[in-house]
Amino acid sequence: MTQTSQRPLRVLAAMSGGVDSAVAAARAAEAGHDVTGVHLALSANPQSFRTGARGCCTIEDSRDARRAADVIGIPFYVWDLAERFREDVVDDFVAEYEAGRTPNPCLRCNEKIKFAALLDKALALGFDAVCTGHYATVVLADDGSRELHRASDMAKDQSYVLGVLDEKQLAHAMFPLGDTLTTKDEIRAEAERRGLAVAKKPDSHDICFIADGDTQGFLAGRLGGPAEGDILDESGAKVGTHEGAFGFTIGQRKGLRIGHPAPDGKPRYVLDISPVDNTVTVGPVEALDVTALTAIRPRWCGTAPTGPGTYTAQLRAHGGETEVTAELTDGTLSVTFTEPVRGVAPGQAVVLYDGTRVVGSATIATTESRERASAAR
Repeated sequence: MTQTSQRPLRVLAAMSGGVDSAVAAARAAEAGHDVTGVHLALSANPQSFRTGARGCCTIEDSRDARRAADVIGIPFYVWDLAERFREDVVDDFVAEYEAGRTPNPCLRCNEKIKFAALLDKALALGFDAVCTGHYATVVLADDGSRELHRASDMAKDQSYVLGVLDEKQLAHAMFPLGDTLTTKDEIRAEAERRGLAVAKKPDSHDICFIADGDTQGFLAGRLGGPAEGDILDESGAKVGTHEGAFGFTIGQRKGLRIGHPAPDGKPRYVLDISPVDNTVTVGPVEALDVTALTAIRPRWCGTAPTGPGTYTAQLRAHGGETEVTAELTDGTLSVTFTEPVRGVAPGQAVVLYDGTRVVGSATIATTESRERASAAR
């Protein structure tokens, strides 16, 4: 059954300033819980973050969150977690790219900020749960343990970025939107009925701490600016140059600036990134086919699985599922795909599912294919 409570809970609602978190807080209050709203100040200089209601860390967002809390009729505070956010999310993002990996800052924010720093502080202050506007569900199993499941509406499901939560964190997590079979337009209509001014506020899809959306420029400013290197083909022959390996991701096609076409005339894609010698390797799309991977730093939404098992896996926030076999050995997760998949990069997360239940998440370290092996460096 889904997680419910026979008694009112003291709930801390994380309010980003967007429509989803506002409606989630309103639903929690309407359900009879004692709700307090909190907006996380994640930048020491909010003006440096995205403006125009496109992020979740701006001055505009904090004001939108406060107005929503006033309408709902709940207390509201702003908590400064800027230093923790810089260390655990922004610095981690830069370090991962510097090492040739492709991080997911939203997943890291959920792990380190919303359900670690925020939850720890909430519990210390006597709150029972943290409420967010994520689309996922917490299920109370027959043995009393909590399980994380996909949202009722797969089109809005966000369980992938919550796959880092352990059972203790799930016991104090509340996702009021997770079992809602409604479209986003209906959520906006509900917000409007409730008098929430964020009803028509656009969603944010970009990295909140990169003000202009220029990820390569952001990284260049923190990793020493342009650093010219070679673009190589699969044979090791030089086919072009670049201004920093950190500006590329596995599977990238556009922006390679290779002056001449491949011998077969087909497009070339980024196959490997080597920060050690500052090279980028490109090749045909078929070379992106991944048949297996290893992943490290696993986090389980409950008891860790034992022995080999059959699951489905999701490899990106808005990606589909693929059938896999997986086994945990000495802290390393080995995953084999039933059918090859493309565009898998070290640094990304692989999240395992058993039906709709989230089994856990791990960070991809190496990938393998029939033609090549790519290791995170």
